[in-house]
Amino acid sequence: MSQSVPSPSLPDIRDLAEQVRFTPDTGRIWVRDQRGVLLTASVYGALRHELIDRLGSSVVRELLSRIGYAEGGRDAEAARRLRPNVSYFDAFAVGPQVHALAGFGWSQVIHLHAEPESGAFAGEFVVHDSLEASVHVDAYGTSPEPVCWMQTGYASGFASAFAGRPILMREVECRGMGHEACRLIGKPLDEWLSEAPDTRYYQPEASVNRFADLEAGESDGVVGISAGFGAAMHLLRKAADSRATLLFVGETGVGKEVFARLAHRMSGRREQPFIAVNCAALPENLIEAELFGVVKGAYTGASTSRAGRFERADGGTLFLDEVTSLSLAAQGKLLRALQEHEIERVGDSQTRRVDVRVMAACNEDLYHAVEAKQFREDLYFRLTTFPVPIPPLRERRDDIPLLMAYLLRRFCATYGKAVPGFTARAVEALFGYDFPGNIRELENLIERAVLLAAEGEAIDLPQLALRGGLSRPSAFALDPAGRLSDSRHGLREQAAALLASGTGQHRFDAIEQALLEQAVADSQGNLAAAARQLGLTRRQVALRLQKHRVNTSAAAD
Repeated sequence: MSQSVPSPSLPDIRDLAEQVRFTPDTGRIWVRDQRGVLLTASVYGALRHELIDRLGSSVVRELLSRIGYAEGGRDAEAARRLRPNVSYFDAFAVGPQVHALAGFGWSQVIHLHAEPESGAFAGEFVVHDSLEASVHVDAYGTSPEPVCWMQTGYASGFASAFAGRPILMREVECRGMGHEACRLIGKPLDEWLSEAPDTRYYQPEASVNRFADLEAGESDGVVGISAGFGAAMHLLRKAADSRATLLFVGETGVGKEVFARLAHRMSGRREQPFIAVNCAALPENLIEAELFGVVKGAYTGASTSRAGRFERADGGTLFLDEVTSLSLAAQGKLLRALQEHEIERVGDSQTRRVDVRVMAACNEDLYHAVEAKQFREDLYFRLTTFPVPIPPLRERRDDIPLLMAYLLRRFCATYGKAVPGFTARAVEALFGYDFPGNIRELENLIERAVLLAAEGEAIDLPQLALRGGLSRPSAFALDPAGRLSDSRHGLREQAAALLASGTGQHRFDAIEQALLEQAVADSQGNLAAAARQLGLTRRQVALRLQKHRVNTSAAAD
């Protein structure tokens, strides 16, 4: 379905303004379900000035662009929930309006054209009275280039999450340059000239692109812009070109081997072998022979001498996945190899020197295995020299548009199909899904969808076949006391499960009324106390009670 809107007016903003709640007696401001903070323009300007002076404008531009991108992606995820059953434009308008509520300036939509099924997107927006431009001009005067970095990052992240593919909003005019207002043009990332500096903020890290001339496909899968991805990349840059043993920790499917391969390519050993071993896939009686080699006659069936993975990786990198699966005997030999840089083949008395950089991975806290006497404590301390946590995909949803676009291109090329993009409901479903299988599951979902999709048609919800057909668990699970969860994640799971089960359909008003009546009853009719309990103002509670025709004296009984 094509959505084309020339010079539209934005919908009423009051529904979004109600998402901001002040509780002065507790010193808290709530923006939806997140705690917020007020900053004056002078404080924001001083912070930005200090960052630029200490780090340089290019570093700060990338930093603020990525922060804005992440926030825009999160707001896009919430937009459909805040405005259900509305047009594409009215839901998209959440982004510009939330940006205005935050005090960064008010936006005017000049033109917006979107075709979710084909991935087409074209937009033109004007931001008036930009806060970023004002504080930059106050500190440095008129700039020769655009300065609203967080603003353009936010717009890019919001549009990308909505479109299900990377969208770059470029600031072509800026108040910081002396223009009357800031003008943003948005279109898919691959339609911009790739050499422009702002395109790299929304692509794989520059450290990856440095090795693009290596063997084709080596950089596959290293895609991300989220804070979790950035933190992992920061750690890799610190330790990649060293001899330090890296331990990648994360759930199954988060891409630990992908990061290990990247660390190898970023090191001085990049021209040498990278040998990966899944320790859990090796029979226990063969693990030592596979890792350290075997001499002829060492055991029945050893008809020839052969080198193990350590010798094959000499000069390069050995990656040990599922390292907790190693037997205690193999762990002892691994510890010696790490400490002394020498190994013994099974059945041999001769030691062999090896120059191998070891990386390992596990999907659980390694110290739990130590406490259970399943892993040597001395090896634990040797492997945890430099741990690199890889967050699950549900905690790095900002990366989903990039991964969707990357995987779609990859599988379309693999199977020779022309699948233009994703439908709006497919995008919404992928953003709402928790991905228990992480990136590996997303990869499998999109591969299957490409195979099932008709030539020239967008991927829709039936082709995705999300686990159980739902984006969240289907059981409405209360805590042991029968109450709603106290955590944000748990509460969202319960709410989504309630809606998915059909129990919540057409029941929002009834649920809101029940909450109001209970708060009034708990406070014995004191509306101010009920408002504090609900995180609303007294006036907001009174208006809602009036809407539901709730008798406060009866509710208090």
